[in-house]
Amino acid sequence: MEQEMNPWSANQSIDTEKFFTEFGIEPIETVLEHIPDPPVFLRRGIVIGQRDYRPIVEAMNTGAPFHVLTGFMPSGHPHLGHLMVMKEVVWHVRQGGNGYVAVADREAHAVRNISWDKCDEYAREYLKCLYALGYEGQTYYQSRNAGVKDLAFEAAIKMNFSDLQAIYGFGQETALAHAMSVATQVADILYPQTDAGPAPTIVPVGLDQDPHIRLTRDVAFKLRMFTVEQRDGYVSVRSKNAPEAALAAVHKAFAGSKKYEGHVDIPGAPYDEVSTRVRFIEIDHGGYGFYSPSATYHYFMPGLQGGKMSSSIPESSFGFCDPDKDIKKKVMSALTGGRMTLEEQKRLGGEPDKCSVYLLNLFHMCEDDGELAEVHRACRAGELMCGTCKKATWERVREFLADFREKMDEVEHKVDGD
Repeated sequence: MEQEMNPWSANQSIDTEKFFTEFGIEPIETVLEHIPDPPVFLRRGIVIGQRDYRPIVEAMNTGAPFHVLTGFMPSGHPHLGHLMVMKEVVWHVRQGGNGYVAVADREAHAVRNISWDKCDEYAREYLKCLYALGYEGQTYYQSRNAGVKDLAFEAAIKMNFSDLQAIYGFGQETALAHAMSVATQVADILYPQTDAGPAPTIVPVGLDQDPHIRLTRDVAFKLRMFTVEQRDGYVSVRSKNAPEAALAAVHKAFAGSKKYEGHVDIPGAPYDEVSTRVRFIEIDHGGYGFYSPSATYHYFMPGLQGGKMSSSIPESSFGFCDPDKDIKKKVMSALTGGRMTLEEQKRLGGEPDKCSVYLLNLFHMCEDDGELAEVHRACRAGELMCGTCKKATWERVREFLADFREKMDEVEHKVDGD
């Protein structure tokens, strides 16, 4: 693999086209037409890729059960860069998904050496943001969820250091706690299916988190007792590590099936029906019946000074509870796509697609597509100057924060109940 990916690094660039090809990620456009009234992050191309998202789209359209899971590592105060995945989770819940949000405190403690007290402090801030955006669903801390810790142990049985070295670049210097945090993250992604039953599960992530998705899909497959395969005129249920009693139960469940050593063939049966019943036979015999998790992949919003948005670069972003005067200063001094002089700006027009102020509007601050399109047009035509655009953007930011902070205060009691 030429393009390494580190989910814990804030300083890496991604060749998107190469990454999609290398790891089998599909463009979001392949399913977008089947999503009624897509939200801003889908219709504006902020979410750019998907892995096995069709079962989620089908569930949203039919009312079938599905889960949505994300996690937040409480290694610092929540800021603008965390807003996108929060919005994605809230939207999927509103489309009928069962919501699960993990506070990845074990990961923060192991990978970033954050104290447990600080993990709790930061976690409360993340949860307030989520609830303020309208999240409804379960939240939990990795360190306090016995079911997740037990599932992490089972997942770790299906992992080895060769896997972790190939996927993450782990070496002899890697702490065992770091490896354990990976197993815990796999368990987080699979946990909703053990808590609320097997169902398609969507995990909205940035591209840098794809290693976790690939590993979890591999582990989910390894934890299955059976594979179910469509053959010519029949469905074949083939044992991977199933007890003989489970294979016998599959044979008994389908009239006319034929049982052989290690597999049962079922003529004339619909594949989906067989697959569903086999999942629950697995559960009845101590298995999991997991669906492989799905994922969507979004672009990272650039920092306000260009480049990466990172908590280690204060000028690149702002926290939701930062003083207004500090946030205004950051917005008003943000890097733009304007020209060197006013005369050039009027003559040549600006470059909004390279402008952090325009992208702030595109990602979060301008919900109206028509209004955003006019900003883009006027900038390119040389009619909209950077100073004027920054002032308008700051007003949108100020209004957003005033409303958001009020809602955060209103949901304080929900955080206290977690």
